[in-house]
Amino acid sequence: MSRSLDPGQMLTQKHPMTEIFTGNFTQQEPIPEAGIEAAVNVMRNGRLHRYNTAAGELSETALLEQEFAAQMGAKYCLAVASGGYALAMALRAVGVQPGDAVLTNAFTLAPVPGSIASVGARPVFVGVTEDLTIDLQDLAAKADQAKVLMLSHMRGHLCDMDRLMQICDDAGIIVIEDCAHTMGASWNGVLSGRHGAIGCYSCQTYKHVNSGEGGLFITDDEEIAARATILSGSYMLYERHLAAPAPEVFERVKYVTPNISGRMDNLRAAILRPQLQDLDTQVARWNERYVAVEEGLRDTPGLTVVERPEPEVFVGSSIQFLLLDWSAEKVQEVVQRCGVRGVELKWFGTPEPVAFTSRYDSWQYADTPRMPESDRVLAGILDMRVPLTFTLEDCAQIARIIRSEVGAVYQGA
Repeated sequence: MSRSLDPGQMLTQKHPMTEIFTGNFTQQEPIPEAGIEAAVNVMRNGRLHRYNTAAGELSETALLEQEFAAQMGAKYCLAVASGGYALAMALRAVGVQPGDAVLTNAFTLAPVPGSIASVGARPVFVGVTEDLTIDLQDLAAKADQAKVLMLSHMRGHLCDMDRLMQICDDAGIIVIEDCAHTMGASWNGVLSGRHGAIGCYSCQTYKHVNSGEGGLFITDDEEIAARATILSGSYMLYERHLAAPAPEVFERVKYVTPNISGRMDNLRAAILRPQLQDLDTQVARWNERYVAVEEGLRDTPGLTVVERPEPEVFVGSSIQFLLLDWSAEKVQEVVQRCGVRGVELKWFGTPEPVAFTSRYDSWQYADTPRMPESDRVLAGILDMRVPLTFTLEDCAQIARIIRSEVGAVYQGA
């Protein structure tokens, strides 16, 4: 995927480009044939709504919930319209009220604090470390400020979950895990989403399974599960769920829990079921590509590779590296030079959000003091998607390009 350039296409006279990457950073793999066939069957029968079933029929959505609960070792599962909806539903299900404070990461994506704001609560941001995980010292210092932590495993990085849960258990904090980037990941053998009270997952196109939009919610708490089911818009049809609490649990909550409809439909569930069955294989493929990029970036002057801790099994669907203590102008130059050569990097230090690069000081609905240590880390984070449509050769080429351009800027070329 490389070609030579004529002098008119060179970025500078001192540093000619020798290769350009021509792949697409947003192109996903096709939906598996089994998913296409199942989706076509749903369209042929016309029963897209999850509660619209023929006599004796189990809906695709109910089957998806049953299968994902079993896959995750959870008692209960609910399929909803989006990962963001799952997060807001989780907050309501654990009793967060307007005006309540909710702890969350300073380094995350906008739907996380957005879900907190959507229920009228206040985000209280916790710092980020150079490992790109939540700062556990800062969490311990702020543990008396809220009774709920919405923990974002941002860009697939897991913190020391044993220590985090100890901090939260000691302080009586309920943990909701945002696992949009960690479906299939684990810490010390425990799957991401199974440490806290609730795990929320995204099925949006750029996540680990693809239904365009969609979300999954798991818990072992029967009252949380019952409230979430009513919140999602079950009306009084909750007995059609296969991964739900017993009817008597719903009797306790059904008249005091509002319906805020956000159900998943059978079409998306049909697309997702075969993908979830193949998740472990896909995780291994992502990690091969991640390692190919990571190894190509190691020992690049001025560039910090984010090391993955031994207890973590991660999913390398994106990769981050740090240009710590670089000037904004130099980081922007790296992004621009790599972009000219076909490599799309996102920078979390940009003064104005670009695509998904907003950060805690972008969300002006939250009154947040400056966080200098986190600002230093955020100013150095560069982020890149690693889609499965890339080959290992593509990943090696991408790493060569990044290494070349970082080196050129670092050395003042």
